[in-house]
Amino acid sequence: MGPPHIVLVHCHDLGKYVGCYGAAVDTPRIDALADEGMRFDRHFVTAPQCSPSRASLMTGRHPHQNGMLGLAHGNWELGPDERVLPELLADAGYETHLFGLQHVTERPDRLGYDRIHSDESLTTDVPPAVHETARARDVADDFATMLEDGDHDSPFFASVGFFELHRVEEDDRFGFEADRYGAPDPDDVEPLEFLPDRPGIRSDIAEMHGMLDAIDDGVGTILDSIEEAGLTEETLVVFTTEHGLAMPRAKGTCFDPGIEATLLMRQPGTLEAGRVVDDLVSNVDVFATLLEIAGTSVSDVETDSIAGQSFAPLLDGDTDSYDSRDRVFSGMTWHDRYNPIRAIRTERWKYIRNFWHLPAVYMTTDIYCTRAGREVSEEYYGEQRPYEELYDLEADPREQENLAASDQPDDPATVAVRDRLREELLEWMETTIDPLLEGPVLPNDWETVHPRLEDSRDDIWS
Repeated sequence: MGPPHIVLVHCHDLGKYVGCYGAAVDTPRIDALADEGMRFDRHFVTAPQCSPSRASLMTGRHPHQNGMLGLAHGNWELGPDERVLPELLADAGYETHLFGLQHVTERPDRLGYDRIHSDESLTTDVPPAVHETARARDVADDFATMLEDGDHDSPFFASVGFFELHRVEEDDRFGFEADRYGAPDPDDVEPLEFLPDRPGIRSDIAEMHGMLDAIDDGVGTILDSIEEAGLTEETLVVFTTEHGLAMPRAKGTCFDPGIEATLLMRQPGTLEAGRVVDDLVSNVDVFATLLEIAGTSVSDVETDSIAGQSFAPLLDGDTDSYDSRDRVFSGMTWHDRYNPIRAIRTERWKYIRNFWHLPAVYMTTDIYCTRAGREVSEEYYGEQRPYEELYDLEADPREQENLAASDQPDDPATVAVRDRLREELLEWMETTIDPLLEGPVLPNDWETVHPRLEDSRDDIWS
């Protein structure tokens, strides 16, 4: 049998908030996908924001390597020489399709798809109506129609992007369109482990459930259409998201709730059903893995700086020949304001380096102007963020105690860990030619951004 069809289903702002990862939500079709395939429990992304993380999935490179240091509709764009996943799969003989959302570029045509079914360009003055082309149930129906109408003797790649769970600007806040999607009683939902249990937060969680139903329905439609076309065993289905929930201490931060992401893969008869993978993987690795599955590899990409490594051996259960990661890297530069951070995460430790003066916990506008954001804004915005953060993820999985804080005891073992991770992060930034090492990174539309106080210290690593 030749290479499989590949269906990459992705949504906004989901993190790992689905039933198969232990969340108290009803997602039967997504959970069934996990039961019938493989679940990756420690999959992390390169950035806790949309476009940069998605660009990493599409290029196998970190945002500061591929040019996406901010949002696609904020005048950031992939570097002119970047080669992207659909283009490379087309070179390998795949017919490539885009359904719904992509949020990598304002020019979808540069992504190299053979056919774009429903995406409209996102620009700085984008009207809300553009998002209507990427609603989960509608996009899934478009995909199903393609399967019904087409001849699929040759392999195809379909990127199927859902707008949900992204917040929407409403009258006085950003919410989840409860009037459209419905929502359970806030008293009936479970609080999030990384946030306090407060009424405004519960209300936002309840609203998320309505949008999540749409995502689950969309996944179900896609799986059903693949089965009805008789392509189940010939099709690799990948389900993922680009970063964590649009909640405080998640999206826009390098805490685990910001950079952890669902990753499920299913191909009956090829991948072992119900298997859970505990290895550290990054979304740049998904890029490399899909290329290998398609019969090509990162060695065929005309660049010597692909950050991803294929975990295809893990899919075959070949753990002996697979060199597992011992660390992943994440970071952020621009969103709706300058927020330059870089982070390294190992099995046990998390080290975060902050390069700018910002509040203790950064909240993007679509989080700050929410019921949940208002519940915690006073405590999160009351102090300046430290320049260094270190967390023992075994003892402190919620990342509450910064062991690099100035008021912490001077424990030699902890200091040694901090120094080692600081050096590893710096070495990685140098190796990947991170422009942040040269000083503040200016946006492409600097004149429209309010300048902020610069860090006057001579050595940003002192």
